[in-house]
Amino acid sequence: MPPKERNIAIMGYRSVGKSSLSIQFIEGQFVDSYDPTIENTFTKTTRVNHQDYGVKLVDTAGQDEYSIFPAQYSMDFHGYVLVYSITSQKSFEVIQIIYEKLLDVMGKAHVPVVLVGNKTDLHQERAVTAEEGRKLAESWKAAFLETSAKQNESVQDIFHQLLLLIENENGNTQEKSSCVIS
Repeated sequence: MPPKERNIAIMGYRSVGKSSLSIQFIEGQFVDSYDPTIENTFTKTTRVNHQDYGVKLVDTAGQDEYSIFPAQYSMDFHGYVLVYSITSQKSFEVIQIIYEKLLDVMGKAHVPVVLVGNKTDLHQERAVTAEEGRKLAESWKAAFLETSAKQNESVQDIFHQLLLLIENENGNTQEKSSCVIS
């Protein structure tokens, strides 16, 4: 079977680790110092449940609460990774605004989303609890993960869970694996 092409946008406030997560997923390495992203596109083929996916990952420029949601991210995207840093309450607030703008622009009540609390390696600076993240994700009917791009913790899971959510959205329900939060 040919790989299914899936376009994914990774969004969030600046400096939450969107690029670090993207590069960790695509290249398997952690890039620490990184210039603020304009926008990068990465591609990778990955396999979930015996199906290959050609993932086109768009690492977006950091957004804040005043950014107008870029309309190009509402077209031709199958799913979204929304990232905040567990060390930043501000990034957690901004991600909620980004999500609302996303739904507005898409004109949908629901889109496949994985909410990601990144930077778990900085747990001593934690400002957002896992519980807060989980509750928010539940209210969105989204999957939720806490990750560390630095330690490559749960990074692959983000994209695998999102691909499963996208399949479900498309009505291709396969046997659920135990790590999918529905």
